Amino acid sequence: MSNAAKYHEAQSAKAGTEEGVSEWFEVTQNRINAFADATLDHQFIHIDPEAAATTPFGGTIAHGLLTLSLLVHLDATIERNDTVPAGILMGINYGFDKVRFLTPVPSGGRIRLRSVIGQSVLKGNNVDTTRSMTVELEGSDKPAMVADWITRAVFDS
Repeated sequence: MSNAAKYHEAQSAKAGTEEGVSEWFEVTQNRINAFADATLDHQFIHIDPEAAATTPFGGTIAHGLLTLSLLVHLDATIERNDTVPAGILMGINYGFDKVRFLTPVPSGGRIRLRSVIGQSVLKGNNVDTTRSMTVELEGSDKPAMVADWITRAVFDS
């Protein structure tokens, strides 16, 4: 059995189980401003505290795509007991099946990630694993974001 097939089998056996929960992370106004500069999205609800205060949000909010981008960092803070699979060359971001922004993240808000392993698909020497990612917002009953994130593990032949 190939290393990719062994990894696929192991991932499939974990489907539906929670991988863990990340550390809390504060989304500061400086980070929101830097994201606005990087993406050229300077809508006032993100960067103008005075104007944003007059909206139903009551202040500036993070870009939804900033919250999505923070999955990489948040995911890296989840403690896992997994060892690096034999024969793996690299892991890459393959894409998303679903992304929903449910609750705005206010400037200064704290978020964390909850990750649940989903489907795993063997594709030659690659294994695509979908994980259900829920970004929780401290003090909110509703998540800030939910997404089905597909990562690809690339194995040697």
